[in-house]
Amino acid sequence: MSLTERKKVINLIMNYETGNNLPISKWAEDDKPREKFLQKGRSALSDAELIAILISTGNANESAVDVAQKILSSVSNKLSELGKTAVSDLKKINGIGSVKAIKILAAIELGRRRKEELVHEKKQIRTSKDIFEYFHPILADSKHEEFWVLYLNRANKIIGSKRISEGGVSGTVVDPKIVFKSAVDELASSIALCHNHPSGNPNPSREDETITQKLKSAGKLLDIGVVDHIIITESSYYSFADQGLV
Repeated sequence: MSLTERKKVINLIMNYETGNNLPISKWAEDDKPREKFLQKGRSALSDAELIAILISTGNANESAVDVAQKILSSVSNKLSELGKTAVSDLKKINGIGSVKAIKILAAIELGRRRKEELVHEKKQIRTSKDIFEYFHPILADSKHEEFWVLYLNRANKIIGSKRISEGGVSGTVVDPKIVFKSAVDELASSIALCHNHPSGNPNPSREDETITQKLKSAGKLLDIGVVDHIIITESSYYSFADQGLV
């Protein structure tokens, strides 16, 4: 290698290390999504490119983008499914260790909390959709059933919420005494009930119908109305109030 060629190589390395306007064609493959982010903005990046920024590097044979594409392929290219994965699931992909897996799931959790925070700013419940939007960020990714209660004042403004119980994939036990003790403690004028169906089927079971009527009757004795009971899945919901059942 001639002296001139050596100088060119040295300059190229120095420019890369100091970030001096190196053209994207000269960037390492793993750094290209960052360049695109800076030049075109975050919305211009694909899901794989955003994940590539989180994991920074790929493996010996694949770039970060290639590995990110494999991650998405493992969940049918659905970010909603990625949110349900565990660290152990992600570590099965070549190039993903515990640190990278945690970074990915932490980013998804931040997104979920941001959505939850925006929904909670909406203080008043007017329709079943308002209840769905409140609980969806909490329950959409859960792999087991959870039963929650939303406490409301006389203006249907949210006082608070509480998980009453959680169970398996197909059911959870609900104790009316716990439901209404919390409602009394919160000085709630009414409550909205909510639980999820991990199966994806929003239709109520016989047990769902029974507990709804049981809680509705108990609420009348305490002068605490049950305004609705909604069943949430990942992408839909069922409302007892919309069906005229509460």
